[in-house]
Amino acid sequence: MASLGRHIIVEYYNCSSEILNDVVHIEKSMEGAAEDAGATIINSTFHHFSPYGVSGVVVIQESHLAIHTWPEYGYASVDIFTCGDTVNPWVAYQILKEKFEAGHGSAVELLRGEKALLKERDFDIKAMRDEKSSEEGSPIRTRDVWFTERDDKIALSLKHDGKLYDVQSDFQKVEVYKTQAYGNLLTLDGMVMTSEKDEYVYHEMITHIPTLTHPKPKRALVIGGGDGGTARELLRHDCYDEVVMVEIDDKVIEACKEHLPGIASAFGNPKLNLIVDDGIKYVKDAADGSFDIVIVDSTDPVGPAEGLFTVEFYKEVYRILSDDGIMITQSESPRFNSKVFKEIYQVYRSIFGQDQVHCYLAYIPTYPTGMWSFSYSSKGKAHPLKDFNAEESKAFAKKHGLKYYNEGIHQAAFALPSFVAEMIS
Repeated sequence: MASLGRHIIVEYYNCSSEILNDVVHIEKSMEGAAEDAGATIINSTFHHFSPYGVSGVVVIQESHLAIHTWPEYGYASVDIFTCGDTVNPWVAYQILKEKFEAGHGSAVELLRGEKALLKERDFDIKAMRDEKSSEEGSPIRTRDVWFTERDDKIALSLKHDGKLYDVQSDFQKVEVYKTQAYGNLLTLDGMVMTSEKDEYVYHEMITHIPTLTHPKPKRALVIGGGDGGTARELLRHDCYDEVVMVEIDDKVIEACKEHLPGIASAFGNPKLNLIVDDGIKYVKDAADGSFDIVIVDSTDPVGPAEGLFTVEFYKEVYRILSDDGIMITQSESPRFNSKVFKEIYQVYRSIFGQDQVHCYLAYIPTYPTGMWSFSYSSKGKAHPLKDFNAEESKAFAKKHGLKYYNEGIHQAAFALPSFVAEMIS
């Protein structure tokens, strides 16, 4: 051949948007194309970006294949670069066109390293290569695939071994990834909801603080919480006669039963009344004073959870609380979503009263910035610290082997950093 390498610059148009947003499918397609073209794979690294887009590279002994996708346009850009004459890059081109279900593709081939312009050096590269290969042995193939939750200013990436669940429900994209650091991970529309390794922080803090400061809770309502963790923690308490859980998306429940069974372990509890319906509608139809504790275990204020962040909804929650009732919500990250954080505390105080609303914090590694807030809004006399029994809390945490909540954490959670206190003052 007249050159050292062949470089094909490829564009695929009118591809399947679903495929271009599926990092595992793209990884397998790129690796398959490389192997069918005659290449030897050394390493592959792929990243999925939230809400959409995939970047990746397959390193081969003969050079590399690289890709970036724009699912929103049905477009993929690919580089196929091979050295020598043992790999046919056009085989890879055709395979990827079929795998991405492209309407059409275009490609330009460049010959890299024109031999007519090069002068070969006088050393035995073959002997050197063979000697080095005998020292190192055959190349070890490695694989890196990453899920990335990203917005304009911040991102979280988690290495994973593939998807365990991938369903587009009537409401959102429900996925479960098998991550290497945090176990199985639930995402909704590309946003991290919970993982096996750190879920206990969120679920213990959203449940035990209200239960251990209410005079005598007997009936609790959970809005959302389809993973089952909030219900699981509430049902550790013998005081409850019934826990009602209203989740709008049955696919979330299905995914967690199958792939996060430790979190979803309470779904068979006879005290749990599981209702698949719209939580906003359920609250509106509920009787006055019918619940001692209401926990709004929602996602961020987008998609199906958007209606859970309105004045009208919280007024309805206030109505269905008993006289000593407590409302708990996840109230976003003070640093990451400061606008929503400040606004919802103003709403809570306008409904429950200025001195009846309290903020507390927990630290969750897979949530944006790590710092996450919860609100404690009391309809009656219940207070998160004045009515707190440290000995009871200590005994409860020890009995159930809790991993995050204890009597010290309960009190410390309400000690706010100055910047957080100022935001809601």
